[in-house]
Amino acid sequence: MSAPLSFNILARDGKARRGAITTAHGRFDTPAFMPVGTAGALKSLTPEQVASTGTQIVLANTYHLLLRPGPSIVAGLGGLHRFMQWNGAILTDSGGFQVFSLADLRRMDDDGVVFRSHIDGASITLTPEVSIAVQNQLGADIIMAFDECPPLPADDAALSAAVGRTVRWARRCKQAHGDQPQALYGIVQGGLNIGLRRSCLADLVDIGFPGYAIGGLSVGEPPPEMWSLLDDFADDLPGDRPRYLMGVGTPLDLVHAVSSGMDQFDCVLPTRNGRKGYAFTSTGVVRLRNAEHRLSREPLDAACDCYCCRWFCRGYLRHLFQIGETLGGTLVSLHNIAFYQRLMSRMRTEIDRGSFAAWKLAFLNGPLGCPAAAAPNHPG
Repeated sequence: MSAPLSFNILARDGKARRGAITTAHGRFDTPAFMPVGTAGALKSLTPEQVASTGTQIVLANTYHLLLRPGPSIVAGLGGLHRFMQWNGAILTDSGGFQVFSLADLRRMDDDGVVFRSHIDGASITLTPEVSIAVQNQLGADIIMAFDECPPLPADDAALSAAVGRTVRWARRCKQAHGDQPQALYGIVQGGLNIGLRRSCLADLVDIGFPGYAIGGLSVGEPPPEMWSLLDDFADDLPGDRPRYLMGVGTPLDLVHAVSSGMDQFDCVLPTRNGRKGYAFTSTGVVRLRNAEHRLSREPLDAACDCYCCRWFCRGYLRHLFQIGETLGGTLVSLHNIAFYQRLMSRMRTEIDRGSFAAWKLAFLNGPLGCPAAAAPNHPG
């Protein structure tokens, strides 16, 4: 049986890496941003629209698909790719982040987590074995180990306990996965404690995974603390394997993380903020509900060639949000994903050229180079 994933590094500039990952459903270039299709759909967008932005891989969520429609239904309808009509690569997360965000609805021990469905209150048990079985049924190209994701700030005792449980669950996940034709990534926990991160990583490398993720960041800590942790730790991850930073982030976060040596990213920010009329542009952030755009004939971003920017002016987009028309969220979400993909493409080009460091400095001095430019962040 051929390997479910291959990874090639094509260029380096400092710690930043330019590469390509090949899966059974095609290749995607790294650094890569994966838009989030939580329940098997990117809200208000068709797969064709998403592909038009340059997106090569998307993410779906195990927790939500477990609840509705259920993995057996997805499998019975041809698997996740056919179910959502996405022809490229798909990654599913383990459901761990969503479960651990439901603190008032769950009970956790070393076996797994028992939680109540936010839909109908039904009691559901999610263990490492169940998470892997669900992801195997869904049929994504890349799947994630079930882990414990503690919120930050957290004391070292809580972080150490989460690391221990994450490692024990990772062993069970790998055993449960067996020789299924999917790439199973391990997830490194440890909060902002670099010693715990390194201990967790050493244990995961000993177990052996085709890719490694950093989890438990962007969960309450100030962004500069996350950037510092990444700068000190990201390059410790195995150099010949993909490196995935989970749930991150803003354009500024992505630039810092790529500079630290990370390869894959996901976040709901471009679509969730897009549905609220908040756009990322080459000249800074644009809040379309503001009255200043009422008579504007300008495109959302003159430097963007997405469908939204080619055909619609800011005045019209503002009108859509003022009347509650869902087309507004569709168009701005489409633009925001295109903006993110263009940012990733630009970083890949700069790494190829050996000019990433100079480009990063210019970006940090530009309109999106300060943390305030990224707000509001609506985490998912």
